Amino acid sequence: MENFIDITTLDIVVRLFIALILGMIIGTERVWAHKTAGMRTYALVSMGSALFVIISNEMVKYYTGFSGLNPLMITAQIVVGVGFIGSGLIFSKESKMMGLTTATGLWVSAGIGMAAGFKLFNIAIIATALTLFIFIVLWFVEEQLKKSKFFQENINQDQN
Repeated sequence: MENFIDITTLDIVVRLFIALILGMIIGTERVWAHKTAGMRTYALVSMGSALFVIISNEMVKYYTGFSGLNPLMITAQIVVGVGFIGSGLIFSKESKMMGLTTATGLWVSAGIGMAAGFKLFNIAIIATALTLFIFIVLWFVEEQLKKSKFFQENINQDQN
């Protein structure tokens, strides 16, 4: 495992800021799509994930004498925690499944924040671009598919 070097305050600020900005960019698209979770939510999930990664890395350095201390233990729990948030978004009081795309978007935003926290900025930026592609371009593709004759015929058959 690579030796951890002391991180400076500037390094911490850069990691958190990049995570915040990338999460905010995804959240901006969600605001334009009139979704409940927007810029602040996505920015907080992404930045929070980066924060937990930074803390995890620092704790491993601080407690070097302890065996079994693994920085990935905290990051694994980020995935679980954001999944818990997402499950609250998906199921409404009427037991209808709604908000699945928002929940998965938050989950991806957490991954982007984790990448920024680990200084994997190229991965974080690429994942942000691909997430925007999914939210924007694939939305138009889905809308065209829903309008297609094939889709309409299958919907009518399912309703009969």
